Amino acid sequence: MNASDPICPLCGRPIPPGVPQSRHHLVPRLRGGKGGATVLLHHICHKEIHASLTETELAQSYNTIAALRDHPRLARFIRWVAKRPPDFTSRAKGNRRGR
Repeated sequence: MNASDPICPLCGRPIPPGVPQSRHHLVPRLRGGKGGATVLLHHICHKEIHASLTETELAQSYNTIAALRDHPRLARFIRWVAKRPPDFTSRAKGNRRGR
Protein backbone atom coordinates (compact mmCIF):
# COMPACT_ATOMS: atom_id res chain seq x y z
CA MET A 1 0.00 0.00 0.00
CA ASN A 2 1.09 3.53 -0.64
CA ALA A 3 -0.38 7.02 -0.44
CA SER A 4 -1.33 7.02 -4.13
CA ASP A 5 -3.62 3.97 -3.81
CA PRO A 6 -7.24 4.89 -4.61
CA ILE A 7 -9.63 4.95 -1.64
CA CYS A 8 -12.86 2.96 -1.70
CA PRO A 9 -15.59 5.57 -1.16
CA LEU A 10 -17.86 3.02 0.51
CA CYS A 11 -15.58 1.64 3.25
CA GLY A 12 -12.83 4.29 3.24
CA ARG A 13 -10.00 1.74 2.96
CA PRO A 14 -7.23 2.00 0.33
CA ILE A 15 -7.45 -0.23 -2.75
CA PRO A 16 -3.88 -1.51 -3.25
CA PRO A 17 -2.71 -2.84 -6.63
CA GLY A 18 -3.73 -6.45 -7.21
CA VAL A 19 -6.72 -6.32 -4.85
CA PRO A 20 -10.01 -7.29 -6.54
CA GLN A 21 -11.82 -4.09 -7.48
CA SER A 22 -14.71 -3.10 -9.69
CA ARG A 23 -16.60 -0.06 -10.96
CA HIS A 24 -20.08 0.55 -9.61
CA HIS A 25 -22.61 2.52 -11.66
CA LEU A 26 -24.35 4.84 -9.21
CA VAL A 27 -27.47 4.47 -11.34
CA PRO A 28 -27.61 0.90 -12.70
CA ARG A 29 -27.04 0.62 -16.45
CA LEU A 30 -30.38 -1.12 -16.92
CA ARG A 31 -32.17 1.71 -15.10
CA GLY A 32 -30.80 4.58 -17.19
CA GLY A 33 -27.25 4.78 -15.86
CA LYS A 34 -25.39 3.61 -18.97
CA GLY A 35 -22.63 6.15 -19.49
CA GLY A 36 -23.37 7.70 -16.08
CA ALA A 37 -21.18 8.22 -13.05
CA THR A 38 -19.20 5.29 -11.67
CA VAL A 39 -17.04 4.79 -8.59
CA LEU A 40 -14.14 2.40 -8.02
CA LEU A 41 -14.82 0.03 -5.09
CA HIS A 42 -13.29 -3.02 -3.48
CA HIS A 43 -14.96 -5.99 -5.15
CA ILE A 44 -16.23 -7.18 -1.74
CA CYS A 45 -17.91 -3.77 -1.19
CA HIS A 46 -19.45 -3.84 -4.68
CA LYS A 47 -20.80 -7.36 -4.13
CA GLU A 48 -22.36 -6.33 -0.81
CA ILE A 49 -24.19 -3.42 -2.48
CA HIS A 50 -25.77 -5.76 -5.02
CA ALA A 51 -26.48 -8.41 -2.36
CA SER A 52 -28.37 -5.80 -0.33
CA LEU A 53 -30.34 -3.80 -2.88
CA THR A 54 -32.32 -4.34 -6.08
CA GLU A 55 -31.50 -2.46 -9.27
CA THR A 56 -34.69 -0.42 -8.79
CA GLU A 57 -33.77 0.49 -5.20
CA LEU A 58 -30.32 1.52 -6.38
CA ALA A 59 -31.74 3.70 -9.15
CA GLN A 60 -34.47 5.35 -7.08
CA SER A 61 -33.09 5.75 -3.56
CA TYR A 62 -29.47 4.64 -3.31
CA ASN A 63 -27.72 6.37 -6.23
CA THR A 64 -25.13 8.25 -4.14
CA ILE A 65 -22.34 7.04 -1.89
CA ALA A 66 -23.91 8.91 1.04
CA ALA A 67 -27.24 7.11 0.55
CA LEU A 68 -25.49 3.74 0.23
CA ARG A 69 -23.53 4.38 3.45
CA ASP A 70 -26.80 5.21 5.25
CA HIS A 71 -28.53 1.94 4.29
CA PRO A 72 -28.79 -0.16 7.51
CA ARG A 73 -27.34 -3.40 6.11
CA LEU A 74 -24.54 -1.59 4.28
CA ALA A 75 -23.76 0.51 7.38
CA ARG A 76 -23.28 -2.73 9.39
CA PHE A 77 -21.14 -4.17 6.59
CA ILE A 78 -18.99 -1.00 6.46
CA ARG A 79 -18.38 -1.10 10.23
CA TRP A 80 -17.38 -4.77 9.90
CA VAL A 81 -15.17 -4.52 6.81
CA ALA A 82 -13.44 -1.32 8.00
CA LYS A 83 -11.66 -3.47 10.62
CA ARG A 84 -10.21 -5.74 7.91
CA PRO A 85 -6.98 -5.10 5.98
CA PRO A 86 -7.38 -3.42 2.57
CA ASP A 87 -6.59 -6.67 0.72
CA PHE A 88 -9.28 -8.67 2.60
CA THR A 89 -11.61 -10.61 0.29
CA SER A 90 -14.59 -12.78 1.09
CA ARG A 91 -17.94 -13.70 -0.35
CA ALA A 92 -20.86 -11.42 0.48
CA LYS A 93 -22.58 -12.69 3.63
CA GLY A 94 -26.21 -13.74 3.69
CA ASN A 95 -28.80 -14.28 1.03
CA ARG A 96 -29.12 -11.93 -1.86
CA ARG A 97 -31.48 -9.12 -0.76
CA GLY A 98 -32.72 -11.29 2.11
CA ARG A 99 -34.47 -13.83 -0.07
